[in-house]
Amino acid sequence: MTSPTGPAAPARDLPARPNTAFRQLRGRLSPGEFAAAVRRAAREIGEQVSCDARYVGRVEAGEIRCPNYAYERVFRHMFPGLTPADMGFAPRETVRGRGARAHAGAALPDRPDHHDPSTQHHRDTSTQSYEESDVLRRAFMTGGPAAALGIAGLAPFGSAESVPPLLGGGRRAGGAEAAAVEDAVRRIRLLDDRHGAEGIYQRAAQPLRAAYELLDAGTHRQSVADRLHAGAGELAISVGWLAHDSGRFGDARSHYAEALATARVAGDPALEAHAFCNTAFLARDAGRPREAVRAAQAAQHAAKHLSSRRLLSLLALREAGGWAGLGDRAGCEEALLRAHRFFAHGPSDADPEWMSFYGDAELAGLEAQCWSALGERGRAVEHARRAVALQNPHFTRNIALYTAELAGDLAGSSAPDEAAAAGLRALALLDEVGSARIRTMLAGTAKALRPQRRATGVADFLDRHALAARPA
Repeated sequence: MTSPTGPAAPARDLPARPNTAFRQLRGRLSPGEFAAAVRRAAREIGEQVSCDARYVGRVEAGEIRCPNYAYERVFRHMFPGLTPADMGFAPRETVRGRGARAHAGAALPDRPDHHDPSTQHHRDTSTQSYEESDVLRRAFMTGGPAAALGIAGLAPFGSAESVPPLLGGGRRAGGAEAAAVEDAVRRIRLLDDRHGAEGIYQRAAQPLRAAYELLDAGTHRQSVADRLHAGAGELAISVGWLAHDSGRFGDARSHYAEALATARVAGDPALEAHAFCNTAFLARDAGRPREAVRAAQAAQHAAKHLSSRRLLSLLALREAGGWAGLGDRAGCEEALLRAHRFFAHGPSDADPEWMSFYGDAELAGLEAQCWSALGERGRAVEHARRAVALQNPHFTRNIALYTAELAGDLAGSSAPDEAAAAGLRALALLDEVGSARIRTMLAGTAKALRPQRRATGVADFLDRHALAARPA
């Protein structure tokens, strides 16, 4: 692997050049799988990066010519003995900071990875090591007459994380604003994965309003308009999911409808499939199983040309959940078979970025919910156990969800001691996770276990659940 040579050119004058060296490091992993490996490596050394398939793609395309310091530390940890140059990156001084400004005649380079050295010490000592942080800051600072809408300090439970500021107002949007919208979606998803929706939902509405203001302001380029439509729609779905998980079903339905309308206006089948996917999930949770089936089928129709088998697998599971709610065992089993068949094809580069949560654990967890709805408690327990065992530690909310699901299924399977033990584990996770859905599930478990208070561990679970349920 050779290092790039030759004189440094001004950062803003260098066209994007594919980073073939970094592509070789990815090997046979898909971008999504490699991104997951990056996140795992970051946790091993105490870093926090929001790497996803899109970030990997931008690095390989040469759009990100030099990683920020957090990513550099992670990559050095993953590939000991290799320098950033060996990985295909440009020297930092030609891309970032004073050196780059000197090359570019003191003008800020119009690059997505611009770095301001005056803030580096703060970022290096902070836990907020996100890609494109420089773009977000620049978009916020150069707003001019545009209204700056930020939600810093968004994260619950004393976390230092926050969702970035976005611009609203009347000026036309550019690539920096589109990147800010996309990054807001990513950060909200990361916070939700770790902490659940409560404490996030109300403030997450601010960047959503700003994103739609950017759409109203218009753009000079169609490519930016397309990114803004997709980003605003994904943001609407993310905020809708926060409402859904917080038990605000009416708000969630409104946000999903907004995303669907955005998808139809933009002619974006990927966004349409995502909006229908979440609508199906909401309909199931809200006790409208027939609507869940119709929405899941509409999602599959929108997704049929998107080349993502994993997406079709998840959408088949959404349909299965609706059939289970209707008590239609045959319909449910047929949809589950399709879900497994599509899932067996494995991940691919065509899988949407938002599907990072969907793996073996989620497949097992959603199937457990289907069997539970059909009254097959034994099979539900089997799959719920598998979901808890397989879940990536990053998805704290989902671990709590699957553990609560397991507790409820065990309570319905005449295993009160095991149900109480699982319920206690789920309650402990609620110290980190805020989710009305999970609390509702645990309330159902507590109700089922009250007649068996004398069984081992049940009294302890009931007492702790009662304490946790008291208003703060």
